[in-house]
Amino acid sequence: MEIGLKIKALRIEKGKRQEELADYLGVSFQAVSKWETLSSTPDISLLPKLAVYFGITIDELFTLPISDELERIENSLYQERRIAPENFDHSVNFLEGILKENPKDIRALSDLAFLYNHRAHSDHEMASNYAEKVLELDPEKKCGWIAYLEANDGLCGDQWYDNHFELIRYLKSFLDKNPKNFRGLYAIIENMLTDHCYDAAIPYIEQIKDIKPERKYMYDIYMGDVEAGHGNFDKAIYYWNRAVTVNPNVWQAYCCRGDRMMRLGKYSEALKDYEYSYEMQNVPHIVDGLYSMEQIYELQGDFDKAIECYERILACLKDDYSTNTGEGVDRPKREIERLIKAKGV
Repeated sequence: MEIGLKIKALRIEKGKRQEELADYLGVSFQAVSKWETLSSTPDISLLPKLAVYFGITIDELFTLPISDELERIENSLYQERRIAPENFDHSVNFLEGILKENPKDIRALSDLAFLYNHRAHSDHEMASNYAEKVLELDPEKKCGWIAYLEANDGLCGDQWYDNHFELIRYLKSFLDKNPKNFRGLYAIIENMLTDHCYDAAIPYIEQIKDIKPERKYMYDIYMGDVEAGHGNFDKAIYYWNRAVTVNPNVWQAYCCRGDRMMRLGKYSEALKDYEYSYEMQNVPHIVDGLYSMEQIYELQGDFDKAIECYERILACLKDDYSTNTGEGVDRPKREIERLIKAKGV
């Protein structure tokens, strides 16, 4: 382990400049710079003062440089269902320390965003559990319903509260600054359609074909959504079918059509599309379709088939991603246990 990298990571986490550390140690800031660039190493006599300055043991000076610390943070986002508060605070302090050095560090900014999203998700899971207990004790308790719906991103029935007005407003502003940005278009179309702003979405849908030719199937998918929103289901199905007819080798087109068939309650058609889209993929597979298949089987009361879907997800994680531990694996296992219990009811 290169001690210079550890010193840099600790200094950044503490929010200190090289000059400040140098003054404390009685050395030049150039000496600190050389340690951190691995041009030299600190004299062994400085190790106790370094440990005191950073509030750690001397042994801890020889662990986790910046790159390893970032990797540890990112692994925790996938591996842990709930990140312990002390680990969360440590990660935030570390990442904010990086941003003090470089406010435009995209990796640190992204990790911070994912960290807070992860905590929000786990907090909502906890809130949902408590709200469920309220409803078990008193099914008519309004506060229990409000808490449960909010925790699970449920609809409350008020248009002003349920819509995505502020998000769409931001996306419009984003696209004004970044015209023809595909991810921005994708986001605004999805949220406009969710809010039933069908005609307002069409100008953005029209841009899809030119910006991402390899995603041109999405034009037909979205135009089908517009027609479905207006109640023209025959025309909607025509568009969705055309998406796969014109793009027979694109697995995403089948998966998108499967989503629409599922919404219409055409479960057999949806299952065929999801299965075919999964089989078409190269390794590593994307398991979204398997999750959708599980939901259909559970809706139909076929718990054995639902369990089989989760088993396929676990096999994919093991074979395609070499993943045998962590929340990505634990969640399907929990769901299998839940379904086994449901079978016995």
